[in-house]
Amino acid sequence: MNTIFKKTAGLTDVQTHYCPGCTHGIVHRLVGEVLEELGVLDRTVGIASVGCSVMAYEYFNCDMVQAPHGRAPAVATGVKRTLGRDSVVFTYQGDGDLAAIGTAETVHAATRGENITVIFINNAIYGMTGGQMAPTTLPGQVTQTTPNARNVLTDGFPIRVMEMLATLDGVAYAERVSSGDIPDIQKAKRAIKKAFTCQMEGKGFSIVEVLSTCPTNWGISPSESMEWLQTHMTRQYPLGVFKDVTETGVFPVLTDNPMDL
Repeated sequence: MNTIFKKTAGLTDVQTHYCPGCTHGIVHRLVGEVLEELGVLDRTVGIASVGCSVMAYEYFNCDMVQAPHGRAPAVATGVKRTLGRDSVVFTYQGDGDLAAIGTAETVHAATRGENITVIFINNAIYGMTGGQMAPTTLPGQVTQTTPNARNVLTDGFPIRVMEMLATLDGVAYAERVSSGDIPDIQKAKRAIKKAFTCQMEGKGFSIVEVLSTCPTNWGISPSESMEWLQTHMTRQYPLGVFKDVTETGVFPVLTDNPMDL
C-alpha cells in the first residue's frame, strides 16, 4: 500500500543538501511540524548556525537569520529582546558550533535565562569541514584529527552539554533525545514541542539535544551509523530529561527590575 507523506507548512519545498543517512532532515521535519501545530510560524524567527545546517534558512518556512559561527544564541537573544515576548525564537546548531566556538554564548544565554529555544544536533564530529574531532567526539573514536582515535590523556574528555547546562538557574528545560529509530524520533518530537511551549509560557531557556548520525565522516553506511548511534553514542550521552521546571515546580526568578531580586 502506498503511503502519502504529508507536507508540513513548517518547511519549504527546497530539497535539502544533506548526505544520505544524515538525520538533520528528520529533525528539520520535527521542528517544522511542531511550529505548524503550535500555530506560531508567522511569529517565529529561526537562527541558522555555521556547519552542515548552515543553509537551514532555505528549509524552514519562517523568518530566518544567519549567525556567525558559534554566535547563534547571542543573535537569538537580540532578536527575542527586540521582537518581544510574543515572538518565538530558536537556534539550530551542531556540536562544533554550539559546544566549541559557541560555548560562551550558549552558557551565558542559558544562565541569563534568555527565553529562547535551542535545537542542538550532536553527531560527535565536525561534519561540514571534513570530519575533525569535535568537543563531543567519543573516546576511542577515529576522526581526521585523531587518526589513532581520541585519547582522553591528550585530547581530553567529551563535553556533556545537557548535564552542564542543567546546573544553571536560567535553564527551564533540557532534554537529550535520539534520532536512532521511530520510537526515539517520536520522543524527540514531544521534547521539541515541550521546549517551544516552555518558551511560549515565558519560563526561560530551553534546549533539546538530538543525537544524530554522520555516515559520511564516520566512514560507515547509513544503516551502520544508526546502529553505532544506538550502541555507542547513547552510552556516552544517556537519553532523558535533565531539567524541567514544569515538573519540579521550581522556576527561575525572572524580573525586569534587578532591585526586585
